[in-house]
Amino acid sequence: MLRIARMTDYATLMMVELARDGALPASATRLAETLGLPQPTVAKLLKKLQRADLVTSVRGAGGGYRLAHAPRTITFADVRDAVEGPLALTACAARHGACALEAGCTTRGHWRVIGAAIDGALRSVSLADMMDGAPRPVAMQQRKERQT
Repeated sequence: MLRIARMTDYATLMMVELARDGALPASATRLAETLGLPQPTVAKLLKKLQRADLVTSVRGAGGGYRLAHAPRTITFADVRDAVEGPLALTACAARHGACALEAGCTTRGHWRVIGAAIDGALRSVSLADMMDGAPRPVAMQQRKERQT
């Protein structure tokens, strides 16, 4: 089964939430509360996203994190790469010499083609696309209901 890592899923949720907030910075604590994620996990992912130049930090009172680029220019693949690294479906696609069967393998080239197709599909979906029609996280909806 092909699936994304849980941390990539969490990072994507965080990025979409930051995209919804626009230019307003969000603290790691607020993101954790809003999304129902553990705060240490959110902090760890924010560091990875910052190293990948996907988010920037704002210091001081009212500071936090915000997107480094417009939501339409950040793709799901960018987030995945920041958290997991580049897509590699098989060991030989990850790096030369990683598989003992590589020398006689007749499928190696095909795995690279399949990986490139999947990567292309993931690069075609931006944060802006992921925001379209997406409901607010349940924790955020519950907080808004309590305020009214």
